[in-house]
Amino acid sequence: MVLKNLLRLSLVLTLFVIALGAYTRLADAGLGCPDWPGCYGHLTVPNEHHEIALAKSLYPSLTVEAHKAWLEMVHRYFAGTLGLVVFSITFLCLKSRVVSFGLPLALSVVIVFQALLGMWTVTMKLMPIVVMGHLLGGFTLFCLLNLLYWKVSELNQRSLSLSHMSSLTKILAATTGLLLVAQIALGGWTSSNYAALMCTSLPICQGNWVEYLDLQTAFQLIQPHSESYEFGTLDYGARMTIHVSHRFGALLVTFFSLALIYRLMQEGEPRLTAAAKRVALMLMIQLLLGISNVLFSLPLLIAVAHNLGAALLLISVLQVNYLLFRRVGVVTEPSGLQHKENVR
Repeated sequence: MVLKNLLRLSLVLTLFVIALGAYTRLADAGLGCPDWPGCYGHLTVPNEHHEIALAKSLYPSLTVEAHKAWLEMVHRYFAGTLGLVVFSITFLCLKSRVVSFGLPLALSVVIVFQALLGMWTVTMKLMPIVVMGHLLGGFTLFCLLNLLYWKVSELNQRSLSLSHMSSLTKILAATTGLLLVAQIALGGWTSSNYAALMCTSLPICQGNWVEYLDLQTAFQLIQPHSESYEFGTLDYGARMTIHVSHRFGALLVTFFSLALIYRLMQEGEPRLTAAAKRVALMLMIQLLLGISNVLFSLPLLIAVAHNLGAALLLISVLQVNYLLFRRVGVVTEPSGLQHKENVR
């Protein structure tokens, strides 16, 4: 099925674009190209003598750093390719009407808004609220693509509802999902404000960190104007507060995730048991990556893996919610037999 294959491709591409975005940001290459969508007025990184001369005339105060510019442009190329794939998915869904229009249209809206956020990330010189929004947009796209893939995969297949599961399990799953989204946003805020190395010891922070807490400044979403937000503009207290908040968030998410895993195992339903094991695996990996970031002072590859781990943990928890909250209805097959199937 063409649609299903395109969805598989889009999921791989989205993960790759998330990884590239994280690598570009963590390698301080977010402003490798000062314009958008090209680079110093070109569709590729300028390397010929006349191209570099044009770049210098357009941006006399900047120096072309080819390695950073290429990181930025490769990210844009893959993001553009992903956009075309998403538009193709939306077109096929609208044409075939295999699912309701809402989800495919939402995909295209998100990809367009992601492109705008990508542009604003450059034109607003890495303003933290824009950078964090761009990260959340990528995660949102990944979630929507997974939801659509699960729906398409279940077409014409028998699927039983799990709506009879206890209300406590459902509330716990929804709460864990919301807390995880908030924690991912905190991670994006930590990264966009260059606060990842503000605490270099475990479990919370070094020294008398409590006296440096500055919640008001740390979470001021619209920060004072700056010529560039690269490398951060907040003082130590505000950045340390962001970092500490992210650590407390990790503890809270871990507690609720473990409680959810326990409840899912107690339900005794095979699909929920398998989902619980996936959540447990991704949670363990993500915690180890987070600790490694502290112990080894934010190695680039581990930091990128931490971003990917967050995306995969989110999808694992999302799948639990999908299983618990999806609606089913009764459809009649040509033979006259009835079975339950997802309402689309």
